[in-house]
Amino acid sequence: MDKSILIVDDEARMRKLIKDFLGAKGYTVIEAKDGEEALQKFLENKEKIQLILLDVMMPKLDGWSVLRQIRQTSKVPIIMLTARGEEQDELFGFELGVDEYISKPFSPKILVARVEALLKRTAGDKKQTKDYGGIEINKEGRTVTVEGKLIELSLREYELLTYLIENEGIALSRDKILNNVWNFDYYGDSRTIDSHIKKIRHKLGKKGKYIKTIRGLGYKFELK
Repeated sequence: MDKSILIVDDEARMRKLIKDFLGAKGYTVIEAKDGEEALQKFLENKEKIQLILLDVMMPKLDGWSVLRQIRQTSKVPIIMLTARGEEQDELFGFELGVDEYISKPFSPKILVARVEALLKRTAGDKKQTKDYGGIEINKEGRTVTVEGKLIELSLREYELLTYLIENEGIALSRDKILNNVWNFDYYGDSRTIDSHIKKIRHKLGKKGKYIKTIRGLGYKFELK
């Protein structure tokens, strides 16, 4: 299977650096120098692009605009490359469906490690569908259905829900959730968890009651 990664950055040196490191790992790299070209290349290669590395600050169309348009039709994993590292920007990005952040400057080896970790997580493991009180999780297809009805979850929402379910009955602190779901010691505001929980509960409808708030600590999934 062709493992293609789309790199979107207006700096040619940055694209070449990333391309060299990913190429050495066997990835096919597709390049775009601005937001408009990124959307064009994505549409042309939609079936084979497994992940997008997307710079925030770009001419013609910035990273947020590209992200919004891609998320209308695709759940492809997206890592944002940002020089700002603003906490509010990161919260905003997670709301739009960003999967990971990497702040510039970064180590190319760390970038490759994050790319491979994210691809591994999104590949899912090959277990059959399991039912949790009417919430069915299909890990192979990475789908969630509630009483037979498919619900649309972002990658992060899906991972958060499955983490809570797999730890059924255990009170999980916000720090523990950040470390296990967001990975790589995400140092942003834990309010991003509350925002995701709110969305998940809404999407689960009546089944949202299974996600309990543990005051002063975090959350717990409990079928009671």
